[in-house]
Amino acid sequence: MSRKVSKVFKQSGVIPYRVRNGRVEILLVTSSDRQRWVMPKGGIVNGMTPPASAAKEAWEEAGVIGQVEANKLGSYKYRKRGKIYQVKMYLLPVEIVSSNYPEASKRYRRWLDAKQALKLIKKAALKRILKGIIQQKYHARAS
Repeated sequence: MSRKVSKVFKQSGVIPYRVRNGRVEILLVTSSDRQRWVMPKGGIVNGMTPPASAAKEAWEEAGVIGQVEANKLGSYKYRKRGKIYQVKMYLLPVEIVSSNYPEASKRYRRWLDAKQALKLIKKAALKRILKGIIQQKYHARAS
């Protein structure tokens, strides 16, 4: 008996953040059905690097622009409609926030204190990546 090999679909996403009054804020968006708070992510576009593709998703889903950091923070897998996806996550220091962007009518977005953002994220692997960033950012500021 042969085991069916599942194709893993590659995606990339960002953790958009800014520092306001000395505090780290994370931008969350709702899923397209507006049921969950998530980070912008999507399929890696042919001919684009994962960070460049993640930047495109950040613009389309959240209306934010910045220079995505090249170092991957971590990755996680999830299943949706019987398919397996692997998402590489990158950090995005936000420079520009636009009110007019492609998915503005489909999603809500919200800037939150990093610890509040952590409470709203449901996916355990994504929470772990975000927790690592929060510790890194808070410790960097404290020293």
